Amino acid sequence: MIIYAATVFISAFLLFLVQPILAKYILPWFGGSPGVWTTCLLFFQVLLTAGYGMSHLLVQKLSPRRQVSIILALLLLTIALLPITPSKSFLPESISTPTWHIIKLLFASVGMSYFLLSSISPLLQSWFHRTLAGDSPYRLYTLSNLGSLIAIVGYPFVIEPNLGLGFQTRFWSCLYLVFAVLLGLCALQQWKARFLRHPLPAMPVQEHEKSTATPIRWKDCVMWLSAAALSAGMLMATTNQLCQDVAVVPLLWLLPMGLYLLSYILCFHHERWYSRLGFGIALAVALGQTCWILYQGIHIGVPLQIFSYSFTLFVICMMLHGELVRLKPSPRHLTSFYLMISAGSAMGGAFVTLIAPQIFKGYWEFHLGLAGSALFFLTVLFRDREDPLHGGRPFWAWSVLCLAFVVLAAVLDSQIQSTLTDVVTIKRNFFGTLKILNENPLDLYEHRIVLMHGRIEHGYQFVSHEKHRMPTSYFGPNSGAGIAIRLHPRKSNLRIGVIGLGTGTLAAYGRQGDYFRFYEINPDVLHFCNKYFTYCKDSPAQVDVVLGDARISMEREKSRNEPGNFDIFAVDAFSSDAIPVHLLTREFYSSYWYHLKNDGILALHISSRYFNLSPVIQSLADLSRESGAQALLIEDPGSHSQETDATRWILITANKEFLADPQVKSAVSPWTEEDSQRLLFTDDYSNIFRLLK
Repeated sequence: MIIYAATVFISAFLLFLVQPILAKYILPWFGGSPGVWTTCLLFFQVLLTAGYGMSHLLVQKLSPRRQVSIILALLLLTIALLPITPSKSFLPESISTPTWHIIKLLFASVGMSYFLLSSISPLLQSWFHRTLAGDSPYRLYTLSNLGSLIAIVGYPFVIEPNLGLGFQTRFWSCLYLVFAVLLGLCALQQWKARFLRHPLPAMPVQEHEKSTATPIRWKDCVMWLSAAALSAGMLMATTNQLCQDVAVVPLLWLLPMGLYLLSYILCFHHERWYSRLGFGIALAVALGQTCWILYQGIHIGVPLQIFSYSFTLFVICMMLHGELVRLKPSPRHLTSFYLMISAGSAMGGAFVTLIAPQIFKGYWEFHLGLAGSALFFLTVLFRDREDPLHGGRPFWAWSVLCLAFVVLAAVLDSQIQSTLTDVVTIKRNFFGTLKILNENPLDLYEHRIVLMHGRIEHGYQFVSHEKHRMPTSYFGPNSGAGIAIRLHPRKSNLRIGVIGLGTGTLAAYGRQGDYFRFYEINPDVLHFCNKYFTYCKDSPAQVDVVLGDARISMEREKSRNEPGNFDIFAVDAFSSDAIPVHLLTREFYSSYWYHLKNDGILALHISSRYFNLSPVIQSLADLSRESGAQALLIEDPGSHSQETDATRWILITANKEFLADPQVKSAVSPWTEEDSQRLLFTDDYSNIFRLLK
């Protein structure tokens, strides 16, 4: 029993530990988008289904001897493919549609190992049931989920803060060798039990089961698939909902997954953890408060958003998995049961990752999941003949339940419609949802076109002739970028690099002879900028746009010995509500200065509702102190007359003439105690939640 338990536990631990490790490893290579994590989840869910499918076929079709032979052959193959460190050689020249590139990269790194690990839990439960028929194999499933949960909880709080990414992949590979030894022992025990005349006490029980076990009905399979698909879909939709306006970080990936697995652990450990009445009431409360949070949007603080969405996900998963346990078959059908669960999970993941972006223009799969979960609950109430609501089907009770569902659907639809107010066009791709808003169309002087990414404003332009050339939003004359360009000692022929195109507002500062190069990862941003905004077209300066992740593009230019020779370099790339961390690491900091002139100015936009990025920028600036560089905090409260918003920028430069300019000195804000702290991000280590305001 101990060997089986240890093997199942370690295999599950490895299964779920590798997910955040590789997702964080490749996150910088694909722009820091939430889509990186959901694509990784889809890949792992599909392989999990394939592993469960292989277990089902092995158990149903092959003798124990052949099962052991195939598993050991796969084990030797996966050991030969270690370690699992991803290679940049799989990176394409363009990542405008990165989903399939991510999948290929993951398969090359860990595909075969993950496939084998995925098959272990159901296969060992089957072996366990053959040799120790007196014990329930479902307890091993609980142990499997416990190992998964420990990996998920341990990663953001123990592993990520203390171990570099390179060490993490090596640590995982070494632990995989331990798993290989344990699996070999389990296989050896099966081999001995079958071929060295050890008794197989499970066999008579299995013969008895064959004559008494209830056959699997197609209706049960549909319910298994539906419950698993809804829970996996809600897991991924909730993760997207959290990440789109806050930050793409492992904690916000793993918290929903941890709650998802915890519900599996509780429900499969014992049926007493799930009360239909109790969780039915909790479901009503969760759905109601989530609708309120959706209407409030980004005006709700981060802790409350995280709590609200997490509570709702947990309640829904407990309901779905609790009902799944009520529908579980006899142990003889356990591999079929697990195969249906994993297939349903893959279906839910595929819907959120591949289908929803094609049919929904916003993250509306979250709304669909809420409504679908409520409908599933009503369905199980209707199907259960032992439920009080089934017998006689009291008209008033069903009327109330059906009315509540209609109200929920109407509220969710209304919330979706509220996000489309004033929308000219909306488009969704791997990098998120972009909207163009037409605000104040009846006021000729205040009429403006706004670019939104998710629920975050990314710039706007006025339509009126008097104001349409004004640099607005976060790029006013008194913003950090505005001061760097207006007051740069070189008054003409400036070369300016910018990460993040947005509406192209900074091009409004361009003069004849100036040159602007924008780095933009999202091709839809370029399309919207050219179609709805005129900053780039109207600028007297030459304006170029380089599509692709800025870090990859700049590093490739560096490898080709093509320095940008920029006088100013502005970083205005935002993923959710913060600059992607791979643009703020020590390793990439040197690339900024490779592309800047010696007296150049690095301007970093750090405005954020939730995070104070100053400690990271201060730490990077410390790397340039020996060259005389200083870090200047520029806080602009915004101006109604100048049509600008409140912003925070940090300028890093060793340009003595610029630093001595009285106008620059008067614009500088003093560092607060919180701003003066230090936190250095590297490619191996970053933890943006330490910067939470």
